[in-house]
Amino acid sequence: MRLHTKLMLGIFILILLIGGIFEITFKNIMESNLKHEKGTKALSVAQSISNMPDIQKAFSSSDPAASIQPIAEKIRKQVGAEFIVIGNRKEIRYSHPDPNRLGQKMVGGDNDRVFKGESVISESIGTLGPSLRGKAPIFNDGEVIGVVSVGYLQTDIDKEVSKIRRKIFMVTMIILLGGLQAALLISLNIKRAIFGLEPKEIAWMYQEKHAILESIHEGIIAVDTNGRITVVNETAHKFLNVPKEVLLRGKRIEDVLENTYLYEVVRTGLAEYDREFAIFGEVFLVNRIPIFNKKGEVIGAVASFRNKSELSNLIQELSHVKAYAEGLRAQTHEYSNRLYTLLGLIQLGSYKEAIDFISREVDVAQGFISFLMKEIPDPIIAGFILGKVSLSSELKINFTIDRESSFMDVPAEISRDTLVTIIGNLVNNAFDAVRENGKEEKRVSLFLTDLGKELIIEIEDNGKGIDPILSEQIFQDGFSTKNRQSNAGIGLSLVKKAIKDLGGYITFSSNEGAGTIFTVAIPKSRGCLNEAEPGYRSVNC
Repeated sequence: MRLHTKLMLGIFILILLIGGIFEITFKNIMESNLKHEKGTKALSVAQSISNMPDIQKAFSSSDPAASIQPIAEKIRKQVGAEFIVIGNRKEIRYSHPDPNRLGQKMVGGDNDRVFKGESVISESIGTLGPSLRGKAPIFNDGEVIGVVSVGYLQTDIDKEVSKIRRKIFMVTMIILLGGLQAALLISLNIKRAIFGLEPKEIAWMYQEKHAILESIHEGIIAVDTNGRITVVNETAHKFLNVPKEVLLRGKRIEDVLENTYLYEVVRTGLAEYDREFAIFGEVFLVNRIPIFNKKGEVIGAVASFRNKSELSNLIQELSHVKAYAEGLRAQTHEYSNRLYTLLGLIQLGSYKEAIDFISREVDVAQGFISFLMKEIPDPIIAGFILGKVSLSSELKINFTIDRESSFMDVPAEISRDTLVTIIGNLVNNAFDAVRENGKEEKRVSLFLTDLGKELIIEIEDNGKGIDPILSEQIFQDGFSTKNRQSNAGIGLSLVKKAIKDLGGYITFSSNEGAGTIFTVAIPKSRGCLNEAEPGYRSVNC
């Protein structure tokens, strides 16, 4: 059975039970009140009659019934009682609705307390049937000389109760029909509010959402329009340095994290992407997105944030892949040119020159490869440099590796990817610098050494140099003098961070119009550098 059907049926049954209880309870209350009202009325009339002087005086006459009967009948008709019976101490009737029963003994057996001087309300069976009676004693000089009994038949009371019951039943039916309609509306509204989903589906979606939130490496925080946290995942707990056992849901966002600007997103309904945001000194990239309901109204906002250093690592990896791809493409292009040259020599019949060309190329390539394999045995670094050599040939840049270079003693704990990031970005910057210098000779050289306690990387170019005014800005994230490149401004920033992570530093010297030399020093083990703080220095000539 579907949820909305269960809700409608459950609400209807509940209203049916309430209506039934209401009808029974109200009927019993009304019946009790009606009996109490009739009994009180009967007793009041009986007491009034018992205090009438004419009634008391008639008891001393020779024929009390002749005086009492007319008075009693007149009063009975006025108050609407079923009977008014007045009897003497021996319970002989002096009045009765049926004149034929005058002089006969009263029945019911409920006069004992009355003859003791008490006024009572009782239920008993008389000659006219079951009745509710009010009885009062008649006194003469302080002695009880008779009794007045005013009664209403139980059948008359039941008729009045039935009339009330019919009214109650009608009201109950109206309540039930209204309840049925309300149950239908409530169930439909609930169905619409939960998009027609069943409880099992909602539970499954909740578990699924929880699993998704916890599997995301980004921190997620959602708030409502009042700024109270509605969703927060485990990663956000970690970024906020809050144990996951601590309940953040329901707290105001400003009590947990200040200056989140989520209120502004809720107010304007405008999303914000890739905004920098500091949390406990670490820089995060934050996306803030408003949450809309079906009517297009903003009902909250959600923020996702990720540590910027993780994105920097991803950029490094992508840079490596791009560099490898460029190296392979350049190498393919270079060897294609050489094959075309060789093909031309063969077609011209210049076999000796073709053999010499092949021998020369083999010697050069084999010699260079042998040098790399001997002095730079690490395949990642050597393969990367080889790719850059091929790229430089395609770009018409004279890229040389100093033959005094040696990179054999590189500790295993130093990340090869980090070294490739440092070398690759510095070499790429040097290539860009010499391509823009306008000189016919475009020269870049690389020197690597692992002698001593440090790894030394030195890149020299004959580009246009660095303006001394910009020397303190070139390592800033996003700063670049190369406006033509869409990804400019991140290379040296990545280099600086990578060197800092390895505990090293970078220096550079530049002659404006003559070229630049970047020098990187990385300790083979932490604490081996003489420099007090890792970072960078500049020397401008």
